[in-house]
Amino acid sequence: MTIPEILQQVATATHPVAAAIHKGDNSKVLAIAFRQGMMLKGHKSPIPAHLLVLTGKVLYQEENLSRTLEQYDSTPIPEGEMHAVQALEDSLCLLIQG
Repeated sequence: MTIPEILQQVATATHPVAAAIHKGDNSKVLAIAFRQGMMLKGHKSPIPAHLLVLTGKVLYQEENLSRTLEQYDSTPIPEGEMHAVQALEDSLCLLIQG
């Protein structure tokens, strides 16, 4: 799936739309599109990852951390750490795993 396809799908979705845009032997890159107010509820990453905001603004939350990330901001996501992401605006993010 391409980024334009992801953005087209999120326009009518009730939840964030995510799809792999790159898969390697030890890494994967996912594009995640949100409409304002959408949320990825608390979950854990099985491997270290990095969240990069391409457009928009999101609230990234871990147990003892809450950060607002805007365009081109990024944050590491530790392996096994419970975290959630909420869209404060329509947003497009990359999740880099591995």
